[in-house]
Amino acid sequence: MSHSIENRYLGDLRTESTHLKSSRAIITDAPTDNNGKGNAFSPTDLVASALCSCMTTVMGICAEKNNFELPISKANITKVMSSNPRRISKVIIEINFEKNNLSDQQMEKLIAVAKGCPVAQSLSKDLVQEFFFNF
Repeated sequence: MSHSIENRYLGDLRTESTHLKSSRAIITDAPTDNNGKGNAFSPTDLVASALCSCMTTVMGICAEKNNFELPISKANITKVMSSNPRRISKVIIEINFEKNNLSDQQMEKLIAVAKGCPVAQSLSKDLVQEFFFNF
């Protein structure tokens, strides 16, 4: 089994994950509401961000396979935490697309593949995933 990510605990509630192929690194800090400094993404922030990144990536793949261009987008991500146990209880993602010439059928296809992305399918069924697509 080959490894693609190396993770190191750096102390002071900070980690560094390195993508071995590219040598790019991501730092995480514990959030301020959980004994941390909050100076970087928390691990749960990365989960919410990964969901959105996966959604837009598979939308891009869908557009390429169907010979149209996915408009540039900007998303707002809200992560809601609960306690007992401490976990992500809800992720709200609003994706706003720049001007586009997509047909209704193309937009429907993009929404369907986004909602079915691998990260969305990997998360607990208890996690509420709420999505808004503004084309």
